[in-house]
Amino acid sequence: MKILLPVDGSRAALAAVEHALALRQAGLQADFVLANVQEPPSLYEVIVAHDAELIDQVRRDAGADLLQPAEALLDAAGARYESVVAGGQAANVLVDLVEEHGCDAVVMGAHGQGGGDGAEPGPVAHALSADRRFAK
Repeated sequence: MKILLPVDGSRAALAAVEHALALRQAGLQADFVLANVQEPPSLYEVIVAHDAELIDQVRRDAGADLLQPAEALLDAAGARYESVVAGGQAANVLVDLVEEHGCDAVVMGAHGQGGGDGAEPGPVAHALSADRRFAK
């Protein structure tokens, strides 16, 4: 089984990684795909930087930094994983990553960096759970 673990630097994202590792420790045979999705650059960033490659590198570096705590958890558990930093609208990119990497499941926090009151899932979690490709 392959599980996608979206990571955005939030505590909820790390809790989801810990939950996936608990499933693995309970006997689930699983490998993981850690994913961080960076939003597209703003017009301001494009105008100020004048260098698309620089903007892409900054976003890749930021994503890699956000993945490090989750990678440390997986390394400590001896889990097999790959890390991906992608750019675009998070919900759409995550759906694409599920398909590209042949993931069987997604384990993610209900709320990411945007927080929320916990009563309802955040927009990315909601979009993924509502996607008809995942309805079973």
